[in-house]
Amino acid sequence: MNWGQLYSLLGGVNKHSTSLGKVWLSVLFIFRIMILIVAVESVWGDEQSDFTCNTLQPGCKNVCYDHYFPISHIRLWSLQLIFVSTPALLVAMHVAHSIKEEKKDLIRTMGDKADVDIEMLKKKKFHIVGPLWWTYTVSLFFRLLFEAAFMYVFYYLYNGFHMPRLVKCDAWPCPNTVDCFISRPTEKTVFTIFMIAASSLCMVLNVAELSYLIVKALLGYCRKQRCHPSHVSKNKECHQNKRNEILLLESRRASAPQK
Repeated sequence: MNWGQLYSLLGGVNKHSTSLGKVWLSVLFIFRIMILIVAVESVWGDEQSDFTCNTLQPGCKNVCYDHYFPISHIRLWSLQLIFVSTPALLVAMHVAHSIKEEKKDLIRTMGDKADVDIEMLKKKKFHIVGPLWWTYTVSLFFRLLFEAAFMYVFYYLYNGFHMPRLVKCDAWPCPNTVDCFISRPTEKTVFTIFMIAASSLCMVLNVAELSYLIVKALLGYCRKQRCHPSHVSKNKECHQNKRNEILLLESRRASAPQK
């Protein structure tokens, strides 16, 4: 699956999401995936070949590079984007299952005349309520979890977000402490900070969307609870009025003079 197919898949899910979810998808593809494809890959393209050390000891350069860069920035970011996008598949599967069930009901009730309604069903926008609310909020929670986990891993692996110009390495088989130089350190630092900022913005959007869904659900629940007792009390009042009318009629009949 390439990035275009991923965009098509997430775009289909995004039809059922909130406005914040649509903004999140735009940030994900414009400020993260597009930047990764267009700019970042060219900056890190010469990563290992231009990593030079002031020694000719065989294997020293490779060992030092592996020590300071256990995984490439590009591969780590690509893996992060895949993990962050995966929870949306939960929503896609839930919507597909709902469409399948409604399609069965249409065929059962309308038979061959259900073709037009089935086409409309495929274009239907599902509201985030009921079981879909739980699926959507769980997907948001996992998005946040993956974003935070990858940011921690990134900070832990590279000792921060700054790319140094010079690193010192004394790992075996280097004969002593050698100086190793990283290519384009300033440019890499700028793009690293940009990608981290975009990831942080996505986390803020996810938190905002999750808070919005929770508050909306709580307000809906309180509204139902507030309406339900009044509805019950009205029913009780009507029932009591009917009983009073029946008792009044019976008392009038009992007090009426016998002929």
